[in-house]
Amino acid sequence: MPIQPLFVIIVIIVCVIIGLSKGGLGAALVVLCVPLLSLVMPVQQAISMTLPLLIFADLFALAAFWQRWDMHYIKLLLPPAIVGILVGTYLLANLDDLALRRVVGLFVLMFVIYKVVIEPRLLNVVYTPRNWHGTLTGVVSGFGSALANVGGPPFTIYMLFQQELTPIAFAGTATLFFAIVNVLKLPPLIVAQKFDLNDLTSVLWALPVIPLSVYIGRRVVNRLNRKRFDQMMLALLTFNAVFLLTVPPS
Repeated sequence: MPIQPLFVIIVIIVCVIIGLSKGGLGAALVVLCVPLLSLVMPVQQAISMTLPLLIFADLFALAAFWQRWDMHYIKLLLPPAIVGILVGTYLLANLDDLALRRVVGLFVLMFVIYKVVIEPRLLNVVYTPRNWHGTLTGVVSGFGSALANVGGPPFTIYMLFQQELTPIAFAGTATLFFAIVNVLKLPPLIVAQKFDLNDLTSVLWALPVIPLSVYIGRRVVNRLNRKRFDQMMLALLTFNAVFLLTVPPS
């Protein structure tokens, strides 16, 4: 891929977003990565290029939350997540770019609706646990993560209802779960011939941006106006969703 100025700018922004998300500003930021990269490349390529950046960033997140996770939920959610990953990768490999743009745009729009409409009401929901809830959560999280890096909302909804979890255990469990999911997404992409090492080498120069952004995220996480920050993020997500749904690939 020829290195163009717009490509360089967007890759840097994506690396900053990934680093800030791992530094404490929230996994919701990662949803922006594929839509942003899709401005300068096909969606399939954007998804495969984002994955090694996420795996690299996960190393820093795992170090921060080392052994702060609850293995019960990892063992519960991971097997069905593998099923979701396989289904998501199959669709990724078989849909053309226009269809993928529509699917990713729809997923991003659903994420915005979740943040605006569903999440504020979760604390008022009376939850009755069922065995199949964990299975469904794993499948949907794996599917969403494989197809558009939007596996966070179903995972978050399920985990918020597990009242015995402390905030640090919640964060640690989410970190380990998605770190494993990201690694598990790689083999199916390679088998489907949707992972190109040339894409990886074209962004290696930007990797140092990620740990720097993790550090910045840790420093500023408690100083931000969180409400204003979330509003800006949701506005950008909405713009990206509409762009993907309405503008055909060039």
